[in-house]
Amino acid sequence: MGGKNGNKTQPGQGVVAEFLAGQPEDRRMDCLTLIEMMGKETGEPPVMWGGSMVGFGIDHYCYPSGREGEIFKMGFSPRKAAFSIYLTRDLSGMAEHLARLGKHKQGKGCLYVKMLADVDLEVLREMIHCAMKTYRQPKGG
Repeated sequence: MGGKNGNKTQPGQGVVAEFLAGQPEDRRMDCLTLIEMMGKETGEPPVMWGGSMVGFGIDHYCYPSGREGEIFKMGFSPRKAAFSIYLTRDLSGMAEHLARLGKHKQGKGCLYVKMLADVDLEVLREMIHCAMKTYRQPKGG
């Protein structure tokens, strides 16, 4: 079965340096850039989640259905087709940033970027900053 509360994706399932060593050079450099950007903003070290995701911090979630668990606050995975960059559960409030970002696709809370050279890194930094602000806001109210 899965880990805590049935979530199969758990922190500490590998060593970030070993994971990066297995990436092609160009992807590894993009990974290091994302680690620097996300680490600086979150103040958290990179941690492997599952076998292919690098995450920062921990967020406890609870859905209206009652399902709950923990996942990283933000992170990324250098998938074969594109980087999956997880910033927030909902990117709809970042329309202005998305319009300026550059070549990307998106899901509800995830960006898909083939390589970081395709996007404006300053806009991505702004998006990472905005995403972290959602975690700094007081809960409730």
